[in-house]
Parts: sequence; structure tokens; C-alpha cells
Amino acid sequence: MGERRYRSASGAPVALRRRQHSASCRELAVRCPRLQLRSLSAVTSAVWLAAYGLFVLSQNSMVLSAAIFITLFGLIIYLHFVKVDQESLLVIGSLGIQVTSSYASGRESTAFIEMGQVKDVVINEAIHMQKVIYYLCILLQDPGDPQGVSEVVPLFQGGGLLGWWISVWKSAVW
Repeated sequence: MGERRYRSASGAPVALRRRQHSASCRELAVRCPRLQLRSLSAVTSAVWLAAYGLFVLSQNSMVLSAAIFITLFGLIIYLHFVKVDQESLLVIGSLGIQVTSSYASGRESTAFIEMGQVKDVVINEAIHMQKVIYYLCILLQDPGDPQGVSEVVPLFQGGGLLGWWISVWKSAVW
């Protein structure tokens, strides 16, 4: 199937790609916008201008060195742990669900949930600031209590993707 475009809870454009590999194997992949050079330049300039202002007041060159170090260190942390480029959900009917997140630095994080552990898939809601946002969750069955839930696993967490899942889930033909 083709790619459909949506907007995230923060208003950023995201793309959804749905593929059916076989009758019991389907994949949903969400692609976030790439890191914008304009926003990166704005943050870097703001930090360096503040550091230059402190340098002028204190006449200490360590302020400038610290600003460069903090900017580079912050960028590496942001690209490696925060900025998600793509998230995918591979559902294999009798086997389980694989959740993969690809970060801007190239790092990938993968988790697999066995189908026997899945109690239900729900659309949860949360209040964030003045908004109600919806997000997709998997409820894991408690091994000790068949009626209980041991864990709630939110899906598609990165890139502010939570708010638009309700419309995607309604339009997805499962």
C-alpha cells in the first residue's frame, strides 16, 4: 500500500506506510520529518550568543569553550536518544509484534512482544497541558492473574506521534 500523510500532535508532518507481507503479517511504518538545519542553526546561535554575552561580562574564555562543548554534546545526545526518524510495527499473527525505532544517528532499538503475552490493543488517552492526546498501547497479560494487566506498552512514542493515532487506527483496515 502507499504512503499517507498526517500531522502529529505537535503539528509536524508524518507519513504512514502500510504493507501486507502475507495474510498474517502486516507492517505499519511511521516516518518523521528529518532534522531541520534552520532549527539546528537557531539553537546553536542562541547558545553561542548567550555564551558570548557571558564572555564579554566575565572576560573568561572558558565560557566560550564550554558553550561549544555543551552544544556538541547536546546535539549528539539529541540525535542518538531523542530524534526518531522512523518507527515501525510488524505484526505477525501467530508469532508476535516487533516494534522498531530508528534514530537520527542511525541507532535502532527493537523490541519483540510474543502474541501469547498480548491481552489487548487499546487506544489510550492522556491530558497534556490543555490537550487530550490519544495513543496506541498494548496491554500485556499478567502471568499470575489471567484477568489482570502486567504492563502497558505505548507504541509510536517518538517524534510527537501520539495525537494522530486515533484517526490512523480508524482508517486502517485490519
